[in-house]
Amino acid sequence: MELPGFAVAVWMFVCLYASVGGYPNGKVREACTSMVPCHGSSPQLPPEHTITVNVTEFKPGDSIEVHLSGPDFEGFFIQARDAEQLDSPAVGSFVLADRRHSQLLTCGRTKNSAVSHTSKAKKKDIKVYWIAPGDAPKHVQFLATVVKKYRIFWVKIPGPIVSQTDVLSPTPPLHATSEAVSTSYPVSYISKPFRASGCGNTKFCIRNPSNCDPGSASCFFLSFQREESSVFIEMSGPSEGYLAFALSRDQWMGGDDAYLCVNEDHRVHVSTAHLKERSYPLLDLENALEDVSWRLADGVLQCSFRRSIHLPAYKGRFNLDTSYYIFLADGEASEGGLMHKHRRQPLVTDGLYNVMGPPQDIGGTRSPRLIKAHGALMFVAWITTVSIGVIVARFFKPVWSHSFLFGKELWFQVHRMLMLTTVLLTSISFVLPFVYRGGWSQQAGFHPYLGCAVMALTIFQPLMAGFRPSRHAPRRQLFNWFHWSTGTTARILAVVTMFLGMDLPALDLPDPWDTYTMISFVAWHVGTDVLLEIHSYCLVRKVEVIEDDRVQILQSLTSAEAEGRLFKQIVLTIYVCGNIVFLVAFLIAINQV
Repeated sequence: MELPGFAVAVWMFVCLYASVGGYPNGKVREACTSMVPCHGSSPQLPPEHTITVNVTEFKPGDSIEVHLSGPDFEGFFIQARDAEQLDSPAVGSFVLADRRHSQLLTCGRTKNSAVSHTSKAKKKDIKVYWIAPGDAPKHVQFLATVVKKYRIFWVKIPGPIVSQTDVLSPTPPLHATSEAVSTSYPVSYISKPFRASGCGNTKFCIRNPSNCDPGSASCFFLSFQREESSVFIEMSGPSEGYLAFALSRDQWMGGDDAYLCVNEDHRVHVSTAHLKERSYPLLDLENALEDVSWRLADGVLQCSFRRSIHLPAYKGRFNLDTSYYIFLADGEASEGGLMHKHRRQPLVTDGLYNVMGPPQDIGGTRSPRLIKAHGALMFVAWITTVSIGVIVARFFKPVWSHSFLFGKELWFQVHRMLMLTTVLLTSISFVLPFVYRGGWSQQAGFHPYLGCAVMALTIFQPLMAGFRPSRHAPRRQLFNWFHWSTGTTARILAVVTMFLGMDLPALDLPDPWDTYTMISFVAWHVGTDVLLEIHSYCLVRKVEVIEDDRVQILQSLTSAEAEGRLFKQIVLTIYVCGNIVFLVAFLIAINQV
């Protein structure tokens, strides 16, 4: 039988406000009518537990021993109802036999009309006593809901029917399994991996990486194939926890129509859900899916099902003939099928798509374009322009001191141009995440805080340079120290910030490649710096040992400067080429995520 409207309303209210942990303390009064746990999945069939009684007849005031037994279970809920109207309220009252594992609840206006568990401790059997009321119906049936694990439970397991003395048993015998049947569905096993042969021709496909084979251990695959008034959907990907896709009107989680395939103890449970912002999915009590099948082999989870294009009777299910952004996510699931938050950004289509339109074969991205641009600009600024600008200012003053550009020394003009470029790139990049998020991100850890510090130092450095004293002013040495320390602090913080940002879900560069590459770049820069420092020291020592003859000193200095100039120019050329290689590697990685 279908759940009455009031039961559905009660269940939805509980799902919105109850914690995902269910009711470990057994306070399940909200489920008095439906007897359905707010665990979001469909009941199991057939039942593994049984209800027995010590008598089959009663008269008002009699006590009947009720026994629930079976394999280990964590929770239970027992009621007695009119056997001819199982939707009616609970009748009679119970008395406990073991207060450690059971407790009395009041459903409706009848005190002590239900019994539930007191904790999640494992149990094999429960015994209680039912007291027949003075206005008891002619026939009473005992019903029990049993929870084995969070997502594994049975609803309204039918118990024996007891009748008042001198009243014939009901014919035909009544049972209470119809409700469980209505919320479940037949499930079959997929014999072989999906095929992508019809993608772009007969079905709409999303694949990542592009053109990958759904049977491979690295391919995320989602397809939609129209069949008259319904759609056949296939989903596949490397996951031993869960796969899920959602239809969304925007590129943000919240208010979305979601479909979940969850590994529950080596069986895949397929269900529908509603996504409310970044909270746990609100799983539906009734499933609108048909022809459900699944396969779990070689680390690849696959599931398929069919649903109608329009489902007006199911609140939260979107019509499939409208354009949506499509999300595809994967993650881990703990024992019992409890889903954990996905560790990386979901795969998202780059635009709105109508899966009922012309068949297409498209890809997606796990990193939004604005975040990619943010990362790319930061890499350009702090791997190339800053690093080269620092090397030029540090070691090329004597080399380019007699060369001028627009009336200023060449080294100074190159340094200033590179540093102003850094300020411009960093400023643009700094704004992009705020534009994408619409404000401050609470999910990015220390990365945004360090990023703000880098931005502040980046702005402060040129402002301070604008007030630098003349070359021979008494405060010039103090300025030089502050200018160097501020720049060095900014560079160190920028490298740390990039280390943290590379592994954030919104970018998530390949790991551990990203870490090793960034470490290599730091070593490359430090090594070049040390090499040039050693060369400068050796050059000074060589000049100091020249004999004290003015002509000889002049000739030797000229020879030493020429030698030093050539060496530094060679090192700078190699250094710039190396930085470009690192930059290109990072840009390629960003483009591929």
